[in-house]
Amino acid sequence: MSSGPPAEPPEELTAPLAYEGVWRFTAPALESSVPQARHAVRDLLAQQRVPAAEEVVDALLLIASELVTNAVQHAALLSPEIAVEVTVGAGWIRVAVEDDHPYRPKAVEADEGDIGGRGLWLVKMLTAEAGGKCDVEHTASGGKAVWAELPLAPPADGPTSPPPAP
Repeated sequence: MSSGPPAEPPEELTAPLAYEGVWRFTAPALESSVPQARHAVRDLLAQQRVPAAEEVVDALLLIASELVTNAVQHAALLSPEIAVEVTVGAGWIRVAVEDDHPYRPKAVEADEGDIGGRGLWLVKMLTAEAGGKCDVEHTASGGKAVWAELPLAPPADGPTSPPPAP
C-alpha cells in the first residue's frame, strides 16, 4: 500500500459538461419581454442540449414567464430594464430574474375571484413539485434577483415539501 498523496481524479471528471454554463441577457421591462424571455430560455436549453426532462423544461419556462411578468408589472417604474440569467450545472438548472426595485416580493394565495396575484405562489409550487428550491436575494445595486433552481430530472418519489416562500 503506498502512502503518497491521493491520486488526482481523471480530467474528464473535473471538466464541466458541454451543456454547463451561465448565460445572461437583458430586456426592457415591457409586457412584450415575457414571451421573448421564455423563448430565449427555451432556445438556449435546446442549443446547449441540456438533458432536462420535458416536464422540468415546461416548469422552468412557466417559472421564467412568471418571474419576468412580476418584474414587468411590479418593478418597471424603478427598473426600466430587467436581466434574466440561466445557469446550468451537471444535475440542475436555475433561472433568475433581476431588477432594480428594492421591494422583496412574497408568495400569496389569491382568492378564487382574483385575476392575478398567483405568480410567485405558482413559482413556489412548481419548484417544490420538481424537487427544487427558490428564493429572493438582494443585489449589489440595491435591487433583487428572484430565482428558482430545478433538478434536470424530476424526483422519482413525487413532490417534495415546499421551499421557503420568496
